Amino acid sequence: MSADLDALADPDLVSLYLATRAQRVFATIVMRHKQPLYRLIVAQVRDADEALDLVQETFVAAHGALARFDTTRSLRAWLARIAINKCRDWARRRRVRNFLSHILPLHATRDVVDDTVNVETAAIGRDTLARTLDAIGRLPAALREPLLLCTVEDLSQAEAAEVLGISVKAVETRVRRARAALSTSA
Repeated sequence: MSADLDALADPDLVSLYLATRAQRVFATIVMRHKQPLYRLIVAQVRDADEALDLVQETFVAAHGALARFDTTRSLRAWLARIAINKCRDWARRRRVRNFLSHILPLHATRDVVDDTVNVETAAIGRDTLARTLDAIGRLPAALREPLLLCTVEDLSQAEAAEVLGISVKAVETRVRRARAALSTSA
C-alpha cells in the first residue's frame, strides 16, 4: 500500500489523509517533504539540531492546519511558508534570550541561552561553505528568504512569491539584489 501512496500527487495525499486520518498517509507527506524543509531551515538558522526541531514543529503545525490547505496550490510551497514562519519565531525567541542574557544577573544567564557551536557544525570545517553561509546569514531576511527558496530549495519564483506573500517581480528583484550583495562581500 505504501507504494500506492508514493505514486499519489500531493493534493491527492492531502485529500486522502483528510478523508481517512490514516497516519501512514501523513507519514508519506512527511517522508516526501522533510529533506527539502530541513535544507531550507538549516540554511536559515545554521544549526543542525535546531533545524531538526524546527522541521518537527513545521510538520506539527502543518498537521493541525491541513484541513485549511488549498489543494489547488503547491504543498511544498505551503510547507515552506510554515517553515519560514517557524524560523522567524525561532529568531525572535533567540533575540529575546540574547537580550535577556545581557540584562539579567550573570548567574541567571546560564539558564537563558547557550550560544556554543555544536560539534557537528564545528566539524564541517569547509571554509568556503562557512563563509557563504555567513554571508547569506548577514543578508536581511527580505533578501535571504527568496534567495534560499529559489536557489537552495529550487522553488520557482511563483512558488517563492506564494510562500512569502509577495509578487513574482519582487522575488526576482530580491534574488538579484541578494546575489549582488553576496558577490560584493566575496
